[in-house]
Amino acid sequence: MSIYISFSQVVFFATNDSKFANAADVFVIINSETKDKDEIGEPSRKGKKSLSLSTIFNTMKKQESAFKTNLWEAAKFLLCKIGNRVAMPFSLEDLLKFVRKDGISVSESEAKQAKGCHSLASSSYSFQTRCHETNQLLPVEMVEHLREGIGSKGQIVHVEDIDSRKPIYVQVPNILSDNMKSALKCMGITKLYSHQAESILASLSGKNVVVATMTSSGKSLCYNVPVLEALSQDLSSCALYLFPTKALAQDQLRALAKMIKGFDTSINIGIYDGDTALKDRLLRRANARLLITNPDMLHLSILPYHRQFDRILSNLRYVVIDEAHYYKGAFGCHTALILRRLRRLCSHVYGSDPSFVFSTATSANPCEHCMELANLSTLELVKNDGSQSSRKLFVLWNPTSCPRIVPNKSEGPMDVSESKEKSMSPISEVAYLFAEMVQHGLRCIAFCRSRKLTEIVLSYTREILQETAPHLVGSICAYRAGYVVEDRRQIERDFFSGKLSGIAATNALELGIDVGHIDATLHLGFPGSFASLWQQAGRSGRRERPSLAVYVAFQGPLDQYFMKFPKKLFHGPIECCHIDAQNQQVLKQHLVCAALEHPLSLLHDEKYFGSSLSNALMSLKNKGDLSFDPSRDSFARIWSYIGHEKMPSRGISIRAIEPTRYRVIDMHRNEVLEEIEESKAFFQIYEGAVYMHQGKTYMVKELDISEKIALCYEANLHYYTKTRDYTDIDVLGGDIAYPPRAFKNQSSRTAAQALSCKVTTTWFGFYCIQRGSNKVLDTFDLSLPKYSYESQAVWIPVPQSIKKLVEEKQFSFRGGLHAASHALLNVVPLYLRCNSSDLAPECPNPHDSRYFPERILVYDQHPGGTGVSMQIQPYFTELLNAALELLTCCHCSGDTGCPNCVQSMVCHEYNEVIHKDAAIMILESLSLEKQTTLPKTIASPGSLALANMVLLQPGEGLLNLFFDRPYKDFKLACEACEVACNQRKIKDMDNWKKKKGYDAINNLEHTEYVTLFKHVKSLPYFCSAIFAAHVQHLKARGQ
Repeated sequence: MSIYISFSQVVFFATNDSKFANAADVFVIINSETKDKDEIGEPSRKGKKSLSLSTIFNTMKKQESAFKTNLWEAAKFLLCKIGNRVAMPFSLEDLLKFVRKDGISVSESEAKQAKGCHSLASSSYSFQTRCHETNQLLPVEMVEHLREGIGSKGQIVHVEDIDSRKPIYVQVPNILSDNMKSALKCMGITKLYSHQAESILASLSGKNVVVATMTSSGKSLCYNVPVLEALSQDLSSCALYLFPTKALAQDQLRALAKMIKGFDTSINIGIYDGDTALKDRLLRRANARLLITNPDMLHLSILPYHRQFDRILSNLRYVVIDEAHYYKGAFGCHTALILRRLRRLCSHVYGSDPSFVFSTATSANPCEHCMELANLSTLELVKNDGSQSSRKLFVLWNPTSCPRIVPNKSEGPMDVSESKEKSMSPISEVAYLFAEMVQHGLRCIAFCRSRKLTEIVLSYTREILQETAPHLVGSICAYRAGYVVEDRRQIERDFFSGKLSGIAATNALELGIDVGHIDATLHLGFPGSFASLWQQAGRSGRRERPSLAVYVAFQGPLDQYFMKFPKKLFHGPIECCHIDAQNQQVLKQHLVCAALEHPLSLLHDEKYFGSSLSNALMSLKNKGDLSFDPSRDSFARIWSYIGHEKMPSRGISIRAIEPTRYRVIDMHRNEVLEEIEESKAFFQIYEGAVYMHQGKTYMVKELDISEKIALCYEANLHYYTKTRDYTDIDVLGGDIAYPPRAFKNQSSRTAAQALSCKVTTTWFGFYCIQRGSNKVLDTFDLSLPKYSYESQAVWIPVPQSIKKLVEEKQFSFRGGLHAASHALLNVVPLYLRCNSSDLAPECPNPHDSRYFPERILVYDQHPGGTGVSMQIQPYFTELLNAALELLTCCHCSGDTGCPNCVQSMVCHEYNEVIHKDAAIMILESLSLEKQTTLPKTIASPGSLALANMVLLQPGEGLLNLFFDRPYKDFKLACEACEVACNQRKIKDMDNWKKKKGYDAINNLEHTEYVTLFKHVKSLPYFCSAIFAAHVQHLKARGQ
């Protein structure tokens, strides 16, 4: 018997060597007969040796030590132990593959959460046993399945079990006609939820109504029933429906068409939006009695041409505004003035006075917000939700809770002792969760914060399903802005019909588009507000079926804060919706439009446009837009439009919608894949870019700047591209960022400057990055046009002396400026009515090593500005002091602070480069330099910070602040509420007295406040009561 050996680390026994002809790294022992010795005696290839048994065994013994060492190193890499439990199982095949390859390469860092993190889905689970089962699971069963499977490494840090709610049914009101009852019966509705009946009766009685109940509570019936009832009883009456998106309008048209099938009266219903053909527009104007449109069309095509809609406007009975919480910030401000123009025309020209019906699901101040939105003096609030709500399990999933061993960057052999712990990729985790949901029969929406993340999640999930359940690959797709209208409508139909099982989506699916029953929602990172999170999670679990929501955290401070403190997430207050209909800049724009539609009068129009109307009209006269007859006295003057623009409404972009868009075309199919706004285009398309659409990768071959066209072709690429870019904010007031001289518009109360600014984004190159390893394969330069827009900014310089003090403490000066600007934004609502989307701070890019301006600056986010920065300027010093109090009164630990002080839910850089202590030093130093006192309304330290909490966190959360924090001083609480009341212009104490709560509150103990508030349920009344009680308290003490 002769034995031949090919030396290596793995031993194979064989009867012939043909099978291992190309094996260069295996230890082969071939058993051959003696008679074949002559044939084998002369080795045919290099590396074969004929050895005795003793030599063989000695050689094997020498190799044993090296083999064991490599095997153990591999095992240590593949194992992630939590206690004594193996958290990452692997097979022997995986282990041998690892040894054979001499280790694997793993990326050292994850990409930034919203701009990339493109590690291949499989990389995070290289050795994870993937689920190949496709059995049906209920949401509760899915949680346990995840714990035992892909979540077995401790990613599930909290499960909130939200109880179901039983429905409260009432009989269909007898006041409804037999026609309406028959229509409801045809829809299978024999009884109503209590809030539906309450709202319907209030609307039919002529009241203005806002329905503020949970998502999927049947709010559309609250306005459809009274509207169709009125239109069926009075054949001349009309209604106007306003929806913020075209998709919602289409959805409501389908619902109405189904509902009127049970009517014996014909009601002509039609959509009038930008997609409506010209011939159909003529028909709608002539025949429609229920016109479905949006604020944009009302502004551009209906009000300027109101004579063409005289039949509708003369008989307008109802105006319905759905998803009212959507109308906030700059868009809400524009919409508020558009509605004032509508009501003014109805009153002055057509003699109609329509009732308003609002619906909203996620707002802390629905009544106050809707009254301001439509300038209404009275509004009936319906908020006692009578709908059924199923049980919901809300899982917090933190990839960082399961570290994995990642080697340092080196070209040599992996040194496990020098490796670092890194977490799983959140994007990969979401992809695995998405695949699990689809495999186990749970219809799912995976919400992502950006278009690119949506495409990546879809791509990764399809890769996983291709291995685990290939027949389901085609059952998921992406849904986001940018897709052509036909594609989006088709996706909606396919999801509703059940053809699709899952969708990766942006917040485009956050609103109430009916896509059928949803079992689960996934949330990749915090969506920016509590309202958005609950709106998204509310898409699942309609009616009696339980549902599941999974919030997957990024590594940023905000996500990790909620992972650490789940109660702050689940018991945090929903945000208020703020609009400022008295914003002078926006008001003047709409006054010009209103004057063209019908001449203005101080006598008749001040009730629509406010007390600042006179000053605004005079300003527009000086500008040459308006004129009046000087023979009349000032109050009786008629102001007419004389401006140069034929149609001034076309010069106002109410949503900052960009007219310039780039078309992405598949050059082989000659098919338009997407239209991208100019401001976003160069992040996705440039020559050499990898563009993604419905999970497929395309190579951009040519970009035609003049024609605004990008030509691409489908390609199977194993890398992605990422732009190298930066954004600068240049103040248009001189050659330096903050001129030392004083300006005419500068108040003596502050050293802050307020001027126009230019926001400019520059793209100077891009990276080619390998998927899976995140290794930069190549770097290229780009020569693209810059994108810029003019806006408005307010800022204050931070002297070098303060920078030196901060750096002596070894704090991050850039992080301090960033944190201070966030704190400043958090207290702005104390002084101005504005929304979080109106303003943005100057945020340092963590990867940008260029000079960062030494200033605290905030600017209007919308092109052209909205005037909010200019309004801040006189109060800037007070804001800095309020921000300082906010930081010093917040007792959170850590440099990155918390969402109550320096973290912002809408930070462009995801709260990176933030340092709370540095911010405190900067604000303290600025305060000492200016020697500024606090506003007169503040008498105790900390009251202004608490007043901010009063404004930003109404509801029972306000009371929790009194007790959870060191704010138990009664006088301090009252002072804070006084400030809040003053900011909300609450001057009428009689309202509280009439509710007979004025005297009672004086005798309450602190612990009884919560009980009181549960009965009062109104922030203005509560604040007034506390303040009134405080006044009585001081009077009683002779103070």
